[in-house]
Amino acid sequence: MSERTGSGGAGAPPTVLVLDAPAPAPPPRLGALTGRARVRHTDADGLARELPGADVLLVWDFLSDAVRRAWPGEGPRPRWVHTASAGVDRLMCPELVASDTVVTNARGVFDQPIAEYVAALVLALAKDLPRTLALQGERTWLHRESQRVAGTRACVVGSGPIGRAIVRTLKAIGITTVLVGRTPRTGVHGPADLDRLLARADWVVCAAPLTDDTRGMFDERRFGVMQPSARFINVGRGQLVVADDLVAALSKRWIAGAALDVFEHEPLEPDSPLWTAPGLLVSPHMSGDTVGWRDELGAQFVTLYDRWEAGRPLPNVVDKERGYVPGH
Repeated sequence: MSERTGSGGAGAPPTVLVLDAPAPAPPPRLGALTGRARVRHTDADGLARELPGADVLLVWDFLSDAVRRAWPGEGPRPRWVHTASAGVDRLMCPELVASDTVVTNARGVFDQPIAEYVAALVLALAKDLPRTLALQGERTWLHRESQRVAGTRACVVGSGPIGRAIVRTLKAIGITTVLVGRTPRTGVHGPADLDRLLARADWVVCAAPLTDDTRGMFDERRFGVMQPSARFINVGRGQLVVADDLVAALSKRWIAGAALDVFEHEPLEPDSPLWTAPGLLVSPHMSGDTVGWRDELGAQFVTLYDRWEAGRPLPNVVDKERGYVPGH
């Protein structure tokens, strides 16, 4: 209970402020908090005004930069911020990092859905499914040979729960997989090994968090290290990739193909060269969004609130300096 600000006054239930996502996204189902918390809702424009009165902030609109903009304002701030996303880069500003506010994320909700999506992309690229669908639309019968994925090699960059789920899923379809993280340890290679592993990989999957160290990590040099037969998949953050360098690598056939589910600017601009880059699959940031995902996110927050209300330690606590949950 010591985590609360007490902004509601003695004996009053804590105030949970929800940064709502724009319509048509539904608000979180927080009926389980009835009588235990005063739930208030705001949009990005009202966030700065509402923050001083909140004990807890639930960032339901995890694609918004509103928290970063509003946090440096006047008045008290919530003692706990939870974001309904795995990444926290949209939240962080120096004032939040320096504060004693606890930040948690939605670790665990997206791991397996994203891993399944990555496996689907690998199979789609190996089996040339995009071209099959295009030829069907043209009513063209064109027999081809496809690639066998069993026995190929993948390098997964990002050793958090999502990266580990990707490794497990790719191994299940016969792909030999190595994992690269920020710190080398048993079963995880460090950054010093990355170029060597990229040079041997048939599949390069990026699932890393966005930090100062990882921003733009896949650039002209890294694409140049990869095999001409390699394919690149990004389900991490758009800013991890230098988009112009990827377009150039595909155009010059430095790599055989790619798939992106995340982009620096979302929605992707209609005039972006990524739409027409040869061998590139574009999907609208949907790899973790399966049927019922919003209900699962809401239920996760209620579970965390139960712990917070009881004064118990919270899981999924983000190291605000590093920008992710450490120790994984």
